[in-house]
Amino acid sequence: MSTNYQEVIKKFALAHKDVVVFTAENRAVVRELPAILQDRFIDVGITEQNMIGMASGMALRGRIPICHALTNFLLFRAYEFIRNDVGIAHLPVKLSGWIPGFLSDGNGPTHQSLEDVGIMRLIPGMQVFCPSDNEDMCMMLEQIWSSPHPSYLRVNPRPAVVEHKTPFEIGKAETLFEGKDLTILVYGFLLEEVVLAREILEKNGLSVGIVNMRSLEPIDVDLIRSLPSKTKKIVTVEDHFGVGGLYSIISEIMTRHQIMMPIQSISMGNRWFKPGLLSEVLEYEGFTGAKLAERIQKEL
Repeated sequence: MSTNYQEVIKKFALAHKDVVVFTAENRAVVRELPAILQDRFIDVGITEQNMIGMASGMALRGRIPICHALTNFLLFRAYEFIRNDVGIAHLPVKLSGWIPGFLSDGNGPTHQSLEDVGIMRLIPGMQVFCPSDNEDMCMMLEQIWSSPHPSYLRVNPRPAVVEHKTPFEIGKAETLFEGKDLTILVYGFLLEEVVLAREILEKNGLSVGIVNMRSLEPIDVDLIRSLPSKTKKIVTVEDHFGVGGLYSIISEIMTRHQIMMPIQSISMGNRWFKPGLLSEVLEYEGFTGAKLAERIQKEL
């Protein structure tokens, strides 16, 4: 797919006159839109709380606000406004977070967002989406923005390493490979490393499945409930704290439906990551394909 986030939002905004694009002094993915959208493009500066308040007011009057900022500032600095103004009123404000998780590679803890999925899924009615790459992201954008619900998107412009044959549907996961011995559930760009880990594990004689958990809220409950009949073990991989993210979601579903099966969580546990180049972060924290394969093989 040759398109990108900016092209999709431009097409969508030109086709829907009620769309208003906001940014909090972060135009990395919407750099060309001010000249195109003119008064429907609003840069509030480094005042994320004001942005959410303004977006909520416009949503009350029938607009579709799409808000952009660095994830840590967009969510953490403005969380009260997102919870109270957007969540309680259930307004269709769309949040696009830039450099989430490990993609904030060179930044320290103040600029890392390893709890974003957890805090956003705590807001009733908030939808949460984590595309694995640019192609995956562009497939889902129009559905997300057309939804009547508020949403949070982990923006991910990285190139695809797999072919996405399954059309995107809110609340549905994408099964990329079936595996009898174990199935890896992953979201976001870490799919790149999981694909490499699978190659290593398959060479070691294991049958390994991969599921792209592109929609985390709502999540594909039917697929999760079907896993015990297809695979012996689940492994969750995420650049998130151990609490509140994918591992927590899977554990909650398994408990709710009284399903027993082994689940291995590979996450950041209860700590932030050491800053560096992305390749250095992945190596140091044990998230390269080779390190993931080693961690999974060790637990088997």
